Formats: sequence, C-alpha cells, structure tokens
Amino acid sequence: MVATVTKTNLDGFRNEQDFIEDFLKREYSLVKPYRGLGLSSSSQWDLMGTAMVTPDYVRLTPDLQSRQGAVWSRIPLSVPDWELQVHFKIHGQGKKNLNGDGMAIWLTKDRMQNGPVFGNMNQFTGLGIFIDTYPNADKNLDRLFPFVSVMLGNGSLSYDHDYDGRTTELGGCAAMTRNAVYDTLLLVRYSKNRLTLMVDVDGKQEWKDCADVTGLRLPSGYFFGASSATGDLSDNHDLIAMKLYQLTVERTPEEEEAEEEEEEVTIPRVDNMEQFQVEVQEEEMSGVQFFFTLLFSVLGLGVLAVVGLSVYGRWKENKRKRFY
Repeated sequence: MVATVTKTNLDGFRNEQDFIEDFLKREYSLVKPYRGLGLSSSSQWDLMGTAMVTPDYVRLTPDLQSRQGAVWSRIPLSVPDWELQVHFKIHGQGKKNLNGDGMAIWLTKDRMQNGPVFGNMNQFTGLGIFIDTYPNADKNLDRLFPFVSVMLGNGSLSYDHDYDGRTTELGGCAAMTRNAVYDTLLLVRYSKNRLTLMVDVDGKQEWKDCADVTGLRLPSGYFFGASSATGDLSDNHDLIAMKLYQLTVERTPEEEEAEEEEEEVTIPRVDNMEQFQVEVQEEEMSGVQFFFTLLFSVLGLGVLAVVGLSVYGRWKENKRKRFY
C-alpha cells in the first residue's frame, strides 16, 4: 500500500494533529555533539560494528564493501504516543544502481544483533523502516529507488532481499535520499494504533506522505536503533540526529474505555494483515531465454540418443560374436 503524496509545511504539520503538545525526550534522542557515545557507561547509546563517531555525524558504514554498523539505544521505550524525526545522509562515489545497500531505523525487542537485514537480524520482533538504495528484484524499473518502506516483524516473518521486502511491506514510497543536495529527513508518528511515515528530501521544508498504517499495535519496552550494511556495492551511511518527542494526545471517553478493555499487546501485529499482502510472481522467461533453453534441451536429447544408439550397436555386435 503506497500512500498518495501530499505536502504539509513542517511547522503547520503539528498544528493540524490531534495532540496538544510534545516534549523532546533526550534519553531516547541522539544529537550532536554525541558526547561519550558508545564509550562512557553513562551513555544512552551503544555503537556496533563499523559505526564511528565524528563531530558532525555517526557514520554507520563507510563507502567500502562488506561492512555493517549500527547504533542502539540502551533505554527501552515506555512512551505510548511518540514522534521520531531522523536526519540522515547517504552518499558515495558509485553510480546509480551501483551502490548499496541502504540503512534502517528500528524499534525492536532485541538490540545489538548483526544480521542480513541492513545490518540487523532477520526474523526480528518489532518495527523496521528501510531506506533501500539498491533494486534487487526490480529489473524492469517498475519502482523507483531509493525506496522507503515499513515492515512489522513478529519474530517469524523474514525480510526477503531478493524481492526488496515486498512480501512483508506495509507501505512505502520512492524518495531520492542518495547523494541529495538537501537535508534528508524521516518523520515517524505512532499514536492511537496508527503509524504515519513522512519524508522531506527536496529542501522545501515540507513533509510528504509516504505510508499510513492503521491498526498497528506495538508492545512497550522496545529499543530504538539505526543500522546499515554494504555488500559488493557500498555507500557512506551517516546518521546525523534522531529526536524522539512524547506526544500528549486527546482521547475521547470512548477511546479511553476501548484502550482499557484491550488486552495487553505482547507481540507486534496489524489488524487485517491480509490487506497488505503482496503477491510476488517469479520473473517470467524471456523469448530469447526460452529459445536457448529449448535449443540446448533438444541438443542434449540428441547427444543422449547418439550415445544410446552407439552403446546398443556395440552390445548387439558383442552378442553376435558370442555365437561363433
């Protein structure tokens, strides 16, 4: 489900929402000058893999092959309604479609786990937002890259890199986040079991809708993180800031009663998950591929027939000799 694009001024966006005010939660935020990050016991974040701190950004991976890096919050999230703003930069020397692989923003049960999903474990439990810069499946360019998408993991779902995660995608949009001239930002809001994802990558100080998922239920006590990975292709993946705001949200008496009656969420889930299911068909064989496949099959059968006739002729000749 890809959201339609609308525009909202950054300042006006907050005034149109159904919350009264917001508070920056520093314990869940990562901002310059990153003092003590990953080194001090009092730091609220951990570094992992190739991640390194500079005065202006945290570089998750450099523009080198086969690297993984991440930064993870040490404090589990206990805020029910929140907004996360992520300022990042992806850049490198590789030409378009010769760069990779991308980065991810996480809110998950487990932290500090290496793995194949943009530097984090597969079959994760929680929320993953992927900034995918390399198209694995889209040989026919039916989707523009870089592409930002949302996935909710329940501990058993797998992210399929071969199909760019389409089979488990809840929403997303194309966003020109690589080698951008302007600041690139994501905004993630979670309130009243609704997740809203927006992007600002054009330097116009405007948010654009990217994904809107209703009926999404997240347990509390999960950890924020950001990770990245490179393979045969590479890029610099820099995290500049993550700012977490607690939202004070207005609820009607009916909404408050409904929340009190709901069972505690222990495993992430989405209501009516079927509406997000995507059928991914195997790539069909082209006419040229079919011709050569048929040709080699016929040649193979011909060789087998010649060998078979040769063996049969020798067998008959040997059988005839035994009678003399």
